[in-house]
Amino acid sequence: MTDVVREGALQARLPVRELARACVGACARAAAELGALRAGRDEVPDVRVDDGAVATAFTSERHLLINGRAPVNFAPLSRFWRTADGWVRTHANYPHHRERLLKVMGPADSLEAAFAERSALEVEEAVYAAGGLAVALRTPEEWAAHEQAAELAKRPLVERERLDSAPARVLTPVDGAPLLPAAGLRVLDLTRVIAGPVATRTLALLGADVLRIDPPRLPELPDQHADTGFGKRSATLDLTADRDTFEELLATADVVVTGYRPGALDRFGLSPGALAERRPGVVVAQLSAWGAYGPWSGRRGFDSLVQVATGIAAVEGSMERPGALPAQALDHGTGYLLAAEVLRAVREQSYDGGSRCVRLALARTAQWLMTGVPAGPVGEVGYDGPDAWLAETGSGIGRLRYARSPVSFTGGPVDWARPPGVWGADPARWA
Repeated sequence: MTDVVREGALQARLPVRELARACVGACARAAAELGALRAGRDEVPDVRVDDGAVATAFTSERHLLINGRAPVNFAPLSRFWRTADGWVRTHANYPHHRERLLKVMGPADSLEAAFAERSALEVEEAVYAAGGLAVALRTPEEWAAHEQAAELAKRPLVERERLDSAPARVLTPVDGAPLLPAAGLRVLDLTRVIAGPVATRTLALLGADVLRIDPPRLPELPDQHADTGFGKRSATLDLTADRDTFEELLATADVVVTGYRPGALDRFGLSPGALAERRPGVVVAQLSAWGAYGPWSGRRGFDSLVQVATGIAAVEGSMERPGALPAQALDHGTGYLLAAEVLRAVREQSYDGGSRCVRLALARTAQWLMTGVPAGPVGEVGYDGPDAWLAETGSGIGRLRYARSPVSFTGGPVDWARPPGVWGADPARWA
């Protein structure tokens, strides 16, 4: 693997650059290995990890321009609030989360006073009970003593499970330029926000037919879709009313990626076991904020909130003035790891068979960042900004400036085959 280490990229107190490099490198390596297998090559293509490309991609939502307009990444009520004994961070980008927050805390114009009257833990529990999102600022030591942290510590960064003894996957040969290791794979994308869509955006880059499915009554934020919709098609589908259509999609899907709370999709028959029973040989990739176990397993969460709960915000700032990572690195890093694990599972299926399930959690990635990422080499090349790794294209939603993918190997793709279109405008069928 070739490393280009750039001093100044993703600077932080914690080893964010090293985490980002490791996640992207793992994905590129998995792609190169699967590509070599499918092309019948003895040698795996060389992988290149450039800190500039990685830093730009990990902040892709900040570099996006739509017809020259910068996106809105955080709504006004998604922020830190001072409480009677500390701080909480809220997430209210989606309208329904904003409504639930205001239902608990009162009118928007009096929120400062409302937060100041209550303890951080009281706010955390009250907003969660109403279906909203607010997390109290904790030190790393306070998080380590939490039952959810203890559950996370028992498990590996990536959980892998073989679900059955389905026959070995038959991989058709691929060749030509660029080398597309995921060509022919059909990926059902049931994810939202950043981490899951980053994973499926990467699989699309590598040749997969990715179809994102969203509920028709829960629209995605347009700017978010523009950033993470590259290479995919986007459709809406009511999993209850349009069940037959969904089952037709599932019948020939190779990969199902889910990013909702653990268990939230089980009532639709989308647990790993149920999926493998109906579609033997499927790869199920699951992503969650807090993990599929422990007292917080059913809670909603986002990167910014996980940073606050796990002590990252205290390390990057202080308990008096909380900080943040230079990127939503938990989201992006976990997304690249999830894509890597899908590629690895497909390769293993080619000689060992079996339906597979892989699981990752933002909070487990946070624990790795806090305790387990080794320091990388000293930077030798400066990072002067993102310009070298940005591109422009026309699309159905306007002229886009965007960050190129950092996943790079010799002979591999350098850009997506298609830009994002209008959210939900594609038919719910495979290409």
